[in-house]
Amino acid sequence: MNIGICDTTFARVDMAAYAIDEIKKHVGNINFIRRTVPGIKDLPVASKKLIEEEECEIVMSFGMPGPEQIDKTCAHEASMGLIYAQLMTNTHIIEVFVHEDEGEDAKDLKILAENRAREHAQNVVKMLFKPEKLKREAGMGMREGRPNVGPV
Repeated sequence: MNIGICDTTFARVDMAAYAIDEIKKHVGNINFIRRTVPGIKDLPVASKKLIEEEECEIVMSFGMPGPEQIDKTCAHEASMGLIYAQLMTNTHIIEVFVHEDEGEDAKDLKILAENRAREHAQNVVKMLFKPEKLKREAGMGMREGRPNVGPV
């Protein structure tokens, strides 16, 4: 089984490495195909190519937009591109974005990025191998990278 990993040089944390490590803890016999692109708006086509050309079953796409309005706009455009790529390929692309202004400081940002990458990786494992576990988590207020908020 191939899992695609797509990340950027713009990011300040190697979130892909954390995700790969996390998946390896839960599943054996997985082939990771990793592509790194310069920026967040390059993620959609790189992710689509991982699906179509490398036959990936699922792709994790990592980005770290900056704090400025232009960065937020670019993140939105990249997110829309990832959605379009999913619809064109009928394959999940798990968007794992951490905005630089989500962290209180550099240390908090790194912790958030690692936690979000690992928790999304756990979701990938559930999606591929344990879908019944995801069903049990429906409506539970789960969050990736920060504490869960719980159901209402």
